[in-house]
Amino acid sequence: MSVFGRVLQFIRAVTARVSVEDGKYISTHLSAEEQKIFFAMSVADQVHSLRTAYTVERLIIEDKRGVDREFLIRCALLHDVGRRNGDLTIKGKIFAVLITNLAPKFADRLEINGNRALYVYHHHAELGARKLQQIGLFKEAKIIAKHHAPPKSDDPLELKLLRLADNAN
Repeated sequence: MSVFGRVLQFIRAVTARVSVEDGKYISTHLSAEEQKIFFAMSVADQVHSLRTAYTVERLIIEDKRGVDREFLIRCALLHDVGRRNGDLTIKGKIFAVLITNLAPKFADRLEINGNRALYVYHHHAELGARKLQQIGLFKEAKIIAKHHAPPKSDDPLELKLLRLADNAN
C-alpha cells in the first residue's frame, strides 16, 4: 500500500464509526454468534471489515463469475477477527507496519521476544481462522487463513476477491 493509502487508512481508523445502516448490514449477513466475534474487534477494524465487504459486493457484480455472494460477504466481514479490540491499537498497528516494512529482521526479533502487537499483526489471519473453526465456519476459516499469504495460481476466486477488497481498504 502506498504512503497516501496508509495515511488515508490512519484517518479512517481514528474517525471510524459504525452507523445504524452498517449495523443492519452486519445483522443481515452474520449470525448472532458471528456478530459476537465481529464486535470483539476494535471499531476501526469493524469499519475496515465493513468497507471490505462493501467492496467485495462491487467486485462480485463486476466479476460475473458466479461467486457465492453471502459466503464472500461473511468472509469479508470476518477476515480480521484475529485482531480483537485491545490486541492491536492504532499506535500498535502504526508501529507494526513501520517496523515490519523498514526493519523486517528487527521486527521478527521483537515478535520472537514477545511483542504482542507484532505477533497479532503478522498472525491475525491464522488466529481469526481458529476462532471461526471453533464456531463451525470451516470453509470461511480456510479462506481467511490465507488472505495475507502470497497469491498462488490455484487460489479460489473468493480468496482473490477478498484480497483485492482488503487491499483497497
